[in-house]
Amino acid sequence: MESDKISNFPFLHYEQKFLKAWQDKSAFDKDSAQPKYYVLEMFPYPSGNIHMGHLRNYTIGDVLARFKKMQGYNVLHPIGYDAFGLPAENAAIEKNINPKDWTKQNIATMSAQLKKIGFAYDWDLEIATCDPEYFKHEQEFFLKFYAANIAYQKETYVNWDPVDHTVLANEQVIDGCGWRSGAKVERKKLNGWFLRVTDYAEELLQELDNLSGWPAAVTAMQKRWIGKSSGALLNFEIADSREKLEIYTTRPETIFGAAFCAIAAEHPLAQQLAKEHNEIADFVAECGKQVLAQEALDKAEKRGIDTGLKVKHPFIEGKLLPIYIANFVLLEYGTGAVFACPAHDERDFAFAKKYGLPITQVVSPDGQLSELEQAYTGPGKLLNSDFLNGLDVAAAKELIIKKLVDLEIGTEQINYKIRDWGVSRQRYWGCPIPVIYCDDCGTVPVPKEDLPVTLPDDVDFSKPGNPLERHPTWKNCSCPKCGKAARRETDTFDTFFESSWYFLRYIDAHNQDQAFSKELANKYMPVDRYVGGVEHAVLHLLYARFFTKALRDTGYHDISEPFKNLLTQGMVTHLSYQDEQGNWLDVNEVIKQDDGYICSKTGVIALPKRVEKMSKSKKNGISPLMIIEGYGADTARLFMLSDSPPEKDLEWSDAGLEGAWRFINKLWRFSEELLQRYFNVKSQDTDLPDVLCQKLHQTIKQVTEQLDNYAFNSAVARIRELANELFKIKLETEQQAAAAKYVLAEIAKLMSPLTPFFAAALWEKLGETSYLAEQSWPEYQEKYLQDASKIIAVQINGKLRATFALAAAASRAEQEAQALALPEIKQRVMDNSPKKIIVVPGKIVNIVI
Repeated sequence: MESDKISNFPFLHYEQKFLKAWQDKSAFDKDSAQPKYYVLEMFPYPSGNIHMGHLRNYTIGDVLARFKKMQGYNVLHPIGYDAFGLPAENAAIEKNINPKDWTKQNIATMSAQLKKIGFAYDWDLEIATCDPEYFKHEQEFFLKFYAANIAYQKETYVNWDPVDHTVLANEQVIDGCGWRSGAKVERKKLNGWFLRVTDYAEELLQELDNLSGWPAAVTAMQKRWIGKSSGALLNFEIADSREKLEIYTTRPETIFGAAFCAIAAEHPLAQQLAKEHNEIADFVAECGKQVLAQEALDKAEKRGIDTGLKVKHPFIEGKLLPIYIANFVLLEYGTGAVFACPAHDERDFAFAKKYGLPITQVVSPDGQLSELEQAYTGPGKLLNSDFLNGLDVAAAKELIIKKLVDLEIGTEQINYKIRDWGVSRQRYWGCPIPVIYCDDCGTVPVPKEDLPVTLPDDVDFSKPGNPLERHPTWKNCSCPKCGKAARRETDTFDTFFESSWYFLRYIDAHNQDQAFSKELANKYMPVDRYVGGVEHAVLHLLYARFFTKALRDTGYHDISEPFKNLLTQGMVTHLSYQDEQGNWLDVNEVIKQDDGYICSKTGVIALPKRVEKMSKSKKNGISPLMIIEGYGADTARLFMLSDSPPEKDLEWSDAGLEGAWRFINKLWRFSEELLQRYFNVKSQDTDLPDVLCQKLHQTIKQVTEQLDNYAFNSAVARIRELANELFKIKLETEQQAAAAKYVLAEIAKLMSPLTPFFAAALWEKLGETSYLAEQSWPEYQEKYLQDASKIIAVQINGKLRATFALAAAASRAEQEAQALALPEIKQRVMDNSPKKIIVVPGKIVNIVI
């Protein structure tokens, strides 16, 4: 990518010119007289410089915003920063800088870079979640949630990140490790604040079916995470005791295959037994170290310990089932106790094999006994099940639940896998939870008039853990109720708290008295197009949906779902390289030689590895700023849009970038040639060649549809095809020049959302004095969409012998006459009189001789 390849298009000049013009004109402010259209990309964390993922994400959103504005919509397209979080705190520890200062510096840097690319944001609405004017409102939300019993406090076992020294929600545990630190997560008992997501589980699940504008993969992931199951709650009688063990099962029809019962290590029965038996106490303590997330538990080795207790089988006289404490049972799911049918559950099967427990098949595809090498979890008919034999699974489930109810030992039960959201984090750089603890008054919400509760600047990061807990004065305060000495809550909110409502703040960003106007929220919500990574399918998107409903129920607005349409863009990838010792090499320093690759800096051999996501750790990232400086923002944008569908990963390539660069400059040079020869010619469409006219209107129609459906790569391809047709004009007459000028202006409009600097420059070069971004989107005319001509196949006795172009409006007789007049057909027919001539209008002429 050498500098001598810079073409005739002076991108630097036009970028500087139009950036200033757009800023002076406040070009992307809202226009409330038009119908609303809210376009939003997931806001960035202010980590420093923008990267290729940012460039792709925000380019997609920018195209949609500019496109909809030209279509006449009142476009809301804001930007801000998800500014709290551990990276800033870790940077403070590493660089000895206050997190606030580090964050503000990064915001300034990233804002300048985003502006340089020309994104059509309403910068007047810019927010940062670490600003007290932002988070004071979410502190008020929390107080409303607390009053409505949506927020509550409890002591429970949590996922603990030993590196980041904070609690993680189940959704933040990936393969048993912290989502940010990568450290193996531990289990710890803490007192914390929770939001009642489980109260909204059914609504969250049901409304997924209404989100037709979401990718099916995302709604499927949310459905799995919510995890609705229908089953039974039943009581097993503990032998030699008056006590009962309450269990929840999704497979009550497999009761006759039960081999044992299992309880969680935190179950009250397990806790009691641990006090009486050292071996059980050791096992319970060991379970206490493992992660709570179900996904991680499913992958862990299935282990347990026999309590020595047994329960009576409710339907088989005299049969006793041992009770185990098992590491794969969670107290938070169901009752913390299950009955296990090893033949039909993978976890139970592995456990039974390990501990030599019986495996009794009670379901098979045909109701016949078979050898089981693994658990059978499919459909079928019951066997070995007394009165259930011969029934299919659904009928057996219905009958066994009825039987449990009749015997008064069980009930039908709906359950959900999703847990309440633990929002307490033991970190400094977050929004303080507005709660005070008083020895006399207990837990006291901070009065609204005392909000925001802000963070102290003088904090000490020299020791692990929460600096707020160690601060000598900040946590000390007076009780708002009785005035006595009290203590502030030192936990801060999970940063997903901020990102669960930021889209609402944009709507009314300057409102000092309230988070947003209810009237404006009802007008602008939901977001019409939301763009972001699929990695947020469960974490952010699920929490934002819940939060929107909770705000609705506390009177803030009347909206149930925050995002109408969702686009999850793919990652930007690049080949990575290592040296022979396995060290990662900077891809920007790797050069190709005849026999392979070397590092230009050190001269060592560079070994190509995998094409993978650009990352600092693999050193395979390309700086978007470097590309923009060398080729211009529009070349980078065009490549991002044209090389791959947005939902797919985009593999970075120099060839793809060069292709975008060449196309922009070919158009520019064509306009230069046109205007040098015919500067004063008037633009007009009256003398457009038929083929070019048809292509223009087809392109307008196709590009309009493709932009609406995120098919940006297809839209770029159609514009290139139109340009190639334009390049065929000879520019030998003023009529040709006038037609070319008209088509160039239409191309400028079509490219305006995609390459705004180049399009505006082309528009200006063509002599237009109006503002391109305020032009109406081109409209196609139906009469020009039909093919000007059609290709007719000519057959003799059913075999293809020739083809020819026929005017679309030609008659049947004209089609036949032109076919017979073709020299190659005349030669073959010669003196033979055709027995029959079959004409399919607009397609075929078949001559039978």
